[in-house]
Amino acid sequence: MSQYTELKIQDLTKNLNSILPKQESMSLQLFQEIRKYIYDSTGIYFQDNKKYLLESRLQRRISFLGLKSYEEYFKLLKSNKNTEEKKYFYEAITINETFFFRNQPQLDALASKVLPEIIQKKLEQKKNKIRIWSAACSSGEEAYSIAMVIDDLVKPKYPDIEVEIIGTDISVAVIETAKSGVYKEYSVRNIPPYYLKKYFVINGNTFEVKPEIKKLVSFSILNLYDDIMMKTMFNFDVIFCANVLIYFDNASKIKVVSNLYNSLNRGGYLFIGYSETLQGISKAFSLVSFPKTIGYKKE
Repeated sequence: MSQYTELKIQDLTKNLNSILPKQESMSLQLFQEIRKYIYDSTGIYFQDNKKYLLESRLQRRISFLGLKSYEEYFKLLKSNKNTEEKKYFYEAITINETFFFRNQPQLDALASKVLPEIIQKKLEQKKNKIRIWSAACSSGEEAYSIAMVIDDLVKPKYPDIEVEIIGTDISVAVIETAKSGVYKEYSVRNIPPYYLKKYFVINGNTFEVKPEIKKLVSFSILNLYDDIMMKTMFNFDVIFCANVLIYFDNASKIKVVSNLYNSLNRGGYLFIGYSETLQGISKAFSLVSFPKTIGYKKE
């Protein structure tokens, strides 16, 4: 995660610690057990120096449930009688830091290079549908940014092309936010004024995505580490999976990237975070350079 996000988490932790009942420190053994549970179910790996972070993220949930210890909470989590708790657990351990037009060079590459190339091949094959997946989409800003760019720059040139955009995330809460399409000033701070005016209904300090953009995107819950669920995600022409691999160890990265590769059509593109790389992870993709960014192509 970025240093900025880390500082935000630390500030939040200080504030929470001042108002929530103090929990006993998590034992090293329990930390290792919970870490393994997280890793086995999501592929996310908490390093030894992130023990305090795991403690702080679980503390609010423990207090809300009226439990007395981390041990008691972990026992509840593993209970087959309380599978509903898993969704709150996933929300507690994941960071959802995003905003509209977070990676402008990728969106520029999508509109000017990637989609025209893919559309041309589709037309040659007498096909007219493009499928784009925003994986680990958080609260939906990336998926909607893609939809706006396509509506503004691609659809006018290719009016007969049908575009399907799917956003997925492991967190129920952020998917509900994405479906609502309602955001605060922080999320829209990076949007070009032209797009803000064209694609949002502004009401005070809330910004709602207009219906014509909402209808271009569908959202659902998905765990990228779930092999069975990943087999349902196929036939995509472009996948965005930004700032996800940084949470995985090498083995998990290899697994997730392999699944993403299988989800892509031949000739499709994968975009990841600007600080991430597939070096040492996969040799299956061809590296493609665009102005101020790169993409990975499935040849």
